[in-house]
Amino acid sequence: MIKKILVTGANGQLGKTIKELYYDNDIGLEFVFVSKKELDITKQDLLHLFFKQNHFHYCINCAAYTDVEQAEKTPEIAYNINSDGVSNLAYECSENNIVLIHISTDYVFDGESEKPYEVTDRTNPINEYGKSKLDGEIKIKSILKRYFIVRTSWLYSRKYGNNFYKTILKKAKEEKELHITVDQTGCPTNTESLSNYLLKLIINNSKDYGIKHFCDEKIMTWYDFTHKILIENDLLGKTKLVKLEKYLTFARRPKKSILK
Repeated sequence: MIKKILVTGANGQLGKTIKELYYDNDIGLEFVFVSKKELDITKQDLLHLFFKQNHFHYCINCAAYTDVEQAEKTPEIAYNINSDGVSNLAYECSENNIVLIHISTDYVFDGESEKPYEVTDRTNPINEYGKSKLDGEIKIKSILKRYFIVRTSWLYSRKYGNNFYKTILKKAKEEKELHITVDQTGCPTNTESLSNYLLKLIINNSKDYGIKHFCDEKIMTWYDFTHKILIENDLLGKTKLVKLEKYLTFARRPKKSILK
């Protein structure tokens, strides 16, 4: 039997990566990719109609509000997508016997732990983005039995979206110096790695439902990650990399958001 998979938020970096890697496949998977314009998860009536007209076995939810700074200023926007929209999606998955695979974040933790966070560790988000994502997790758990909540860390694509990797490349070509913080530590995660993990859950027909942590293994600061990006793109000698001990932002960030 061919498994049919809906991917929401398909215009984001993860959705585009999944499409590139798996749209044409011979492993018994059929994908339907929808952008926010095509399927807005905050519109409950439209969502209900869409699921009534289509049948899926899985839904990979890549739809999210990820602007951490703006979420602090206008949290209602973040909650509308990351909590209410997710709740709408979870309800439709429950009503239509669909396994939901939802992408969450390391920002559900406060970053004060000296050890990598396990899935059973206490959550304590310190900004509105993290709080909205945690609220979405809570709503999924209250509605569904068959779900995967996959927390990931510092997600980036070399090709798609607006992310740290691509921002550094742009700045390195335009600026003589890059001042990058060393006071945050995490595990930068390539969208290709995460895409492969998500598809393995489906291909292996995993029944080990619940919260999962997935990130690439290398632990580094934003400064370390920038150094890696510059080396990869032969730009290290063309711009000066300067360590910044403190980087002031409107929203607080976890200092050590390493996922085990």
